[in-house]
Amino acid sequence: MNKKSSKPRSGTAKRTPAPAKSYTVQEAAELLPFLISTIGGQGRNSIKSMLARGQISVDGRAETAYNYSLRPGQTVTVSKERIEAPPRLVGLTIVYEDDHLIIANKEAGLLSIATEQEKELTAYRQLMDHVRQENPANRVFIVHRLDRDTSGIMMFAKSEAVQQELQNRWQDAVKERSYIALVEGEVKKAEGTVTSWLKESKTLKMYSSPYPGDGQHAVTHYKRLQSNKQFTLLEVRLETGRKNQIRVHMQDIGHPIVGDKKYRSKSKEIGRLGLHAFVLAFEHPVTKEVMRFESPIPRAFLNPFRNGMQSPSP
Repeated sequence: MNKKSSKPRSGTAKRTPAPAKSYTVQEAAELLPFLISTIGGQGRNSIKSMLARGQISVDGRAETAYNYSLRPGQTVTVSKERIEAPPRLVGLTIVYEDDHLIIANKEAGLLSIATEQEKELTAYRQLMDHVRQENPANRVFIVHRLDRDTSGIMMFAKSEAVQQELQNRWQDAVKERSYIALVEGEVKKAEGTVTSWLKESKTLKMYSSPYPGDGQHAVTHYKRLQSNKQFTLLEVRLETGRKNQIRVHMQDIGHPIVGDKKYRSKSKEIGRLGLHAFVLAFEHPVTKEVMRFESPIPRAFLNPFRNGMQSPSP
């Protein structure tokens, strides 16, 4: 009796898994920007899908957070193999939920809502899937947006009526809305206010019009938290909520937000945009209770001040 060969027949050989690739971190950065700049031949959306599937690990531990802070010397490994049972929410954490609202903490790099380029992996899409697990007829409605590269607190409504109530009464309903901004250079004033009229150019870039009354009135208040010769950490409070308002106003005072190339920043110190939605306090549209939510300042924003270089605010 002839012994069968253990060698697989032609065309039926079992595929050998592609080897994982590892990369050593050379300088501090957040995970998503590091991957985008390091992995060749992969677009932003493809890399975010790999994060969602658990294919990215840091020092041997799977990591899905876009804003995970990498330190020099760490090893980032990219696996080609899909991991089963991916986490439900990627780049997003629910911090409060009731029958009317969802308050979520968004990481930098995640879109609030779909664009032509990305229709699936957004905060809106993920939360829609979340509420539909309970009832396929459930929906969410976005109340306000954060730019893709801005992290922090967002609010979603669970009905169109609640969404409209919040948006129609936004100025009265919101009791506190503040951001943390890491900006270039040393801001000399301990606090200040920037006022202008914002317009949008043909290239969709916002700017302050030199003519009073020409555009949307925008008012931004800021307070210095920490500073050194290279950077300043500000708490920024919005009196009005216009598109890119903080980004434009920081450029206007000569201190663009770190990482904000669109508005003339030259620094890449933290590997992301230095803007974070810090506090949102509001009157609940149904219960009328005043609620307050705070998202911790990203560790990367504090790194420039950890070497004893900061000058304390008065």
